[in-house]
Amino acid sequence: MMTEQFVTANITPLDSLDTLSPYEVAKLQDRNEAGLYPLFRQCALAVLNCGSELDSTKQVLEKHKDFDIKVSQKHRGVQLELINAPASAFVDGEIIQGIREHLFAVLRDLLYVGDEFASQCCDGLEEGGQITNMVFHILRHAKALEPHVKPHLVVCWGGHSINRTEYIYTKQVGYELGLRGMSVCTGCGPGAMKGPMKGATIGHAKQRISDARYVGISEPGIIAAESPNPIVNELIIMPDIEKRLEAFVRLGHGIIVFPGGAGTAEEILYMLGILLHTRNSACPLPLIFTGPAGSEAYFETVDKFIRATLGDRAAGLYDIIVDDPYDVAVKMKAGLERVTAYRKATGESFHFNWQLYIPSELQQPFEPTHENMSALDLSRDQPDYLLAATLRKALSGIVAGNVKAPGIRAIEEFGPFELSGEAELVSELDRLLASFVQQRRMKIDYEEYRPCYRLVEAQTI
Repeated sequence: MMTEQFVTANITPLDSLDTLSPYEVAKLQDRNEAGLYPLFRQCALAVLNCGSELDSTKQVLEKHKDFDIKVSQKHRGVQLELINAPASAFVDGEIIQGIREHLFAVLRDLLYVGDEFASQCCDGLEEGGQITNMVFHILRHAKALEPHVKPHLVVCWGGHSINRTEYIYTKQVGYELGLRGMSVCTGCGPGAMKGPMKGATIGHAKQRISDARYVGISEPGIIAAESPNPIVNELIIMPDIEKRLEAFVRLGHGIIVFPGGAGTAEEILYMLGILLHTRNSACPLPLIFTGPAGSEAYFETVDKFIRATLGDRAAGLYDIIVDDPYDVAVKMKAGLERVTAYRKATGESFHFNWQLYIPSELQQPFEPTHENMSALDLSRDQPDYLLAATLRKALSGIVAGNVKAPGIRAIEEFGPFELSGEAELVSELDRLLASFVQQRRMKIDYEEYRPCYRLVEAQTI
C-alpha cells in the first residue's frame, strides 16, 4: 500500500488576481471563527484533493489535518504557501495549471462575496431581487456571462456516486452535445458532473471548437465532498446551495438530469418548484431526465414520487429518455432553439435569465438544523410549487447530514433528523429515500452509510 505523499510549495496566480489589498490578505489570514481562513483552507484543500474517492467533508478534513495555507503579499502580487498539500495536485514539483486556476478562483469568489459585494447598491430592490442581483454580480465578476452569444450552455445534474455504466452514458450524452456545439455546466464534481464534460471535450475537438466552456458551480459547504474535476475551465463558488442552484438556472439554457441520489432529487424539486409557478408558464427551459438501460429504476421511482406528491402537471414539465444519447442531444438542441426565439421575442438577454421568477421559498438559505427539519410542512395543503420547495429543503438537509461537515456533526451529537407530515406524503418520501439506499446512491462509501433521517407520520407523534 502506497504511503500518502504531501508537498509544500509557494504558488502565484498566472494572469488574474495578481494583487490583493492588505485588508484582503488580513481577512484570509484571520483564523477566528468569523474570519475567512477556515473556509478558505477547506475550499483550497478540496481543489488540491481533486480525484479523491472520499465524499465526506469531515473525512477529507480529518485525512489532511496537517494541511495549511498561508497568504502573503510580494512585490509581484499575492502568493500562497501550501503546506502538506496532496501530492496529486503536482507534477514534478510543479502545481498542475488547472488546479492553480481553481485555487485562485476560490480565493476570488470568497473575497468578492464577503467584501466587494457588500458595497454593491441594491437600493429599491425587494429581497428576492437583491438575491438575484447578487447572483448576477458574482457571475459577472467571475467573467461567466457571455453577452451576444446564442443560448448553448446545458446544465447537467446527477450523482457523484453513479456506477460505471451510468458514467459512460453521461460521457456519450456529453459527446453528442459537444458535436452540436453545446457547452456544459455542472456541479463540478466527479461522476455525472465529470462525465458530460469529458464526452463533450471529444465532440468539441472533432468540430474544432476551441472556446468551449466547461463551467463548474459549487458552494463552500459541499466542495470538499465534490472536489472540482480537472476538466472544469471556469470554476465559480457561490455563497450557499440556494444561490448555487439559482446560478445554474440563470446562467444555463437547458437542463439534463442523470441518475443520482438525494442531491439530484433536490435539484429536480428545485427546478419543478420554479416551473410550477404560474409566472413561469410561458418561459421555455427544456428539462430532460436520462440514463442508460438498466438505470430505469431511478427515474421510475422519481417520476412516481413526483406524480404522487406534486401531481401530473409537474410530471408534464420534463421528458424521460432512456438509453438514447442522440435523442437527448437532438431534443436539447431543439429546446435551445425555442429558448433563443423566446428571448429574442421578449428582449431577454442570452447570458442571464432575468425574467425567470424564483419564489422566495427557493431563494432563502435553509439551514438544516434538527429544529428546522422537524418544522418542515410536509402536507399537500399548500400550492404545488411551495410543496416542491419544502421537499427540496428536506432533501437538502439529508444531503447535509450525509456529506457536509456541520450536518455530520449535528447528526453525531443529536441523532438523525426527524421529518414528520401527512401519512401518505411521508410514505412516498420513505419509498423514494429507501430506493436511493437500495440502489446504492446515497454515498460513494456505501458500506459506511447510516441513515441521517427518521420519517414519522404526524398523527402518530
